[in-house]
Amino acid sequence: MSLTWTDHITSRRGFLVVDRLVRGVSSGGLRMRAGCTLEEVTGLARGMTMKEALHYNPEGRYIPLGGAKGGIDCDPQDPEAYGVLVRYLRAMRPYIEDFWTTGEDLGLTQDIVDRAAAEAGLVSSIQAVYPLLDDETAARQRLADAFAVEVDGIGLDELIGGCGVAESVLAALDRAGVPYAGTRVCVQGLGTMGGATARFLARAGLTIVAVADVKGTIANPAGLDVEALLAARDAYGTVDRAALRDDDRELPGDAWLSVDAEILVPAAVSYTIDAGNQRRITARWIVEAANMPVLPDAEELLAARGITVLPDVVVNSGTNAWWWWTLFGDIGADADEAFDHTRRSMRALIDQMLTRAEADGTTPRAAAHTIVSDRLPVIAERFGWYG
Repeated sequence: MSLTWTDHITSRRGFLVVDRLVRGVSSGGLRMRAGCTLEEVTGLARGMTMKEALHYNPEGRYIPLGGAKGGIDCDPQDPEAYGVLVRYLRAMRPYIEDFWTTGEDLGLTQDIVDRAAAEAGLVSSIQAVYPLLDDETAARQRLADAFAVEVDGIGLDELIGGCGVAESVLAALDRAGVPYAGTRVCVQGLGTMGGATARFLARAGLTIVAVADVKGTIANPAGLDVEALLAARDAYGTVDRAALRDDDRELPGDAWLSVDAEILVPAAVSYTIDAGNQRRITARWIVEAANMPVLPDAEELLAARGITVLPDVVVNSGTNAWWWWTLFGDIGADADEAFDHTRRSMRALIDQMLTRAEADGTTPRAAAHTIVSDRLPVIAERFGWYG
C-alpha cells in the first residue's frame, strides 16, 4: 500500500508505504527531511520488512511484524515543521490506529513524535500493536520505563542502535582476525546513531580518527576525544568547534570519504556514497548505520575493489528490535540486559550473514536478502500473509 498526502496549509507532501503485514500489523519509523520522496520511503519500507524478518526467533516472545515507513518532505528545522508533522499524523491516524506502528527516524526524536501524536488525537504511535500483547498495561509500562533509563547522561533509546552498529563492526573484525587496538574508524554523522556508535567503538578500544557533521569533517590521526565531542553536540548532532583540541583538524564536509581508516560508518543520510565518490574510499569495511547510504552501483564497484559493505538492514536493525524485545517482554527496562541482548543478537546475525555470503560467493547484502527470502515464507505459514 502506498499513500501520498499533501498538507492543505503548506502544500508539503508526506508518504506512507506499507510493504507487508504480519498478524495484521507493520512496523517502521517516520522520517522528516527536505527532499524526501515516495521512492525513498518505498525502499525504506522494504528494508523494514527485511529487518523484522531477520530478527525472527520462533522461541522469542517478540514475533516480527511486517515492514512499513513514513516520510515527510520538510526540513525538520523549518518553523512550519511541527505543524506539518501534527497534520500528517492526524491524516494517517486510521492507519496508525489499525496497522502501522511508527516512531522516530531521521529528522525526528521520539519525544517530538509522541507530543505530535497526542496532539493529533492518537493514544500512541505504536497503538496498532497493543492487541497483540498478552498484558498491554505491563508492556506499555515496561517500554516507558526503558525510555526513562539513562546511561552516562544519554537515554538508553538513543544508545541501543549504536550498540548494535558497533557490535556489527566488532563481529566483522573478529571474523577477520583484526585486533581492535589500532583499528581506525571514521563516522559520518554524529547524531543519535553515529554518536552512540562512536562511543561504543571508542570504548571497545578502536580509534575514532574522524567524524563529520553539517559543518564539515573533524579529524585527528591520533584519535579524537569522542566523549568531548558528544558533550558538545546540539540536538541535530552538530559539534561546537570550541570543544576541539589544538591538534584536531577541521576539513571540508566531504573529506570523511577519503579519511585513512579501516572502518567507514555512514550514519547520516541516504544515498551519500555513489559511483563517483566511491573512488575516494580506501576503508576495508563500510558499515551502514544510516538507511541506504550506499547506492547499488557504488556497492558493486566497491565490492570489485575488495571493500565490504555491511548492509543497513542488518547493521542498524537494533533500535527497532529493542522496542519490540522490550514491549513483548523478552527483556526488561534495564540497560545491561538491553545491551547484552542486542550484542548477542547482532553478532549472531552478522556471523550468519557473512557465513552465507562466503558460502554463496555473494555480497553480505545479497546474503541478507537470501536469509530473508528463506524466513518470510516460514513467518507467513505460521501467522498468515495478512494477519
